[in-house]
Amino acid sequence: MRRERPGLRSLLSPLAGALLAAGCNVGPNFARPDPKVPSQWVATAVAPGAERASKARDDAEPVAQWWLQFNDATLQSLIERAVGANLDLKIAVQRVEEARAERDVTGSQAWPHLSVGAGYSRQRLSETTPTGALFSSVGQLPLPGGQHVRVPLTYNQFQVDADASWEIDLFGRVRRAVEAANAQVQVSMEDEHAVQLTLLSDVAQSYIQLRGAQRRLATALENVATLTELLELTRQRRDAGLTTDEDVSRSAAQLSSTRADLPAYDLQITDSINRLSALLGREPDALRGELSAATPIPAVPDSVAVGVPAQLARRRPDIREAEASLHAATAQIGVATADLFPRLVLSGQGGLQSQGLNQLAEWASRFGSFGPSFQLPIFDRGRWKTVHLQSVRAQESALAYQSTVLKALHEVANALAAFSADQVRRMELDHAVGESRDALALARERYQSGVANFIDVLDAERSLQLNESAQIDAVTATSVDLVALYRALGGGWDPLPEEKSS
Repeated sequence: MRRERPGLRSLLSPLAGALLAAGCNVGPNFARPDPKVPSQWVATAVAPGAERASKARDDAEPVAQWWLQFNDATLQSLIERAVGANLDLKIAVQRVEEARAERDVTGSQAWPHLSVGAGYSRQRLSETTPTGALFSSVGQLPLPGGQHVRVPLTYNQFQVDADASWEIDLFGRVRRAVEAANAQVQVSMEDEHAVQLTLLSDVAQSYIQLRGAQRRLATALENVATLTELLELTRQRRDAGLTTDEDVSRSAAQLSSTRADLPAYDLQITDSINRLSALLGREPDALRGELSAATPIPAVPDSVAVGVPAQLARRRPDIREAEASLHAATAQIGVATADLFPRLVLSGQGGLQSQGLNQLAEWASRFGSFGPSFQLPIFDRGRWKTVHLQSVRAQESALAYQSTVLKALHEVANALAAFSADQVRRMELDHAVGESRDALALARERYQSGVANFIDVLDAERSLQLNESAQIDAVTATSVDLVALYRALGGGWDPLPEEKSS
């Protein structure tokens, strides 16, 4: 029968118990917050005529690729290229990779650490130290036969060794740290989604504003042509003695005033093209050739799906990011709490050591050590204060989450109100432009018949220009409002894989 070594059982028994207990996580577990939101969006009261406006429907989820609702191939192409070329979005993607790398570094603490080494040294013992003096005196002792024992003070040492250590995560310090790191990865991913959402809306709004500026320029050029003909007609009537030089001067002044607006529209066009070029990671004016030809302002669809407020928290990246930040802060409380509990580290060292290189591989050259180390903090005020610090940060993150949800609700409500109001304004201006055109035609007929004076014609022309300009602004604003609404609703990015599967 083999004799059991004393002390082995006493070493392995507490170690096995510690390993069995290594599944305990201290600190609070994260619970997904349930934000308080209204059951439905508040209907916005608008003026008569809203029945012909685009309807906001809460019986369907907003579409992810909302820009397709505008039915504009150029806009779709710009957005697709911007997603692949925008530098800010690329930076956000790299931040996600950075967060994942940091998580992997944190997770490596749960694995054993192993290192190997090899070395050579030439050593000499000092004769003035106890060890050196002992070896020196032994070498002077005579043996039978008159021989002496030689104990050299100078010798070679060759060594090949390996060191290993493993912290047993008894109270979940490492697991909580990995949980916090995973939450930080989620924060980075939601930040990427937010950057993408901002990019998509900026591209769409800049494109719509470009088409609006081109429409204003085209309308202004039409007005210039009309006023030029009117000026020529006025001069002919003056030469025929049917009107005065004052009417000619007034007509020329109106023409010059309209021409003065042309550079402003050109500037708006250039500014929009340059903004789009920057969003696509291109140099200024790079898209001039592609976008210089004017096309209609993208029109809004007949209906817009907005969903219900309860779905907003799972759709908007900033709310999801705030939730992930709260998760990370909650996990950090567990990390700080685990620091108050004992730590158990298993460590060992072993290898081969000899004075001669030819003896290094011999079994007698082996050496080693193995054993657990146990560390229990008795008094460390800083660790207790760290727990309080992380608790305060978690409370701050909870308040930030509530603030983010409240801000999102207001943004959607304001976007819905603006979208509704600008549609009514656009429809009223459509009517105003039609009436102004009829008034101008009537004023010209009366002027040519000598019934009305020239001031009536100029007033009618000026009123038409103002209404046409306001109409273009309203059409542009309505489409821009829809982009802002989609942005407030959090559309425009792909959901996470687990959400796709669910």
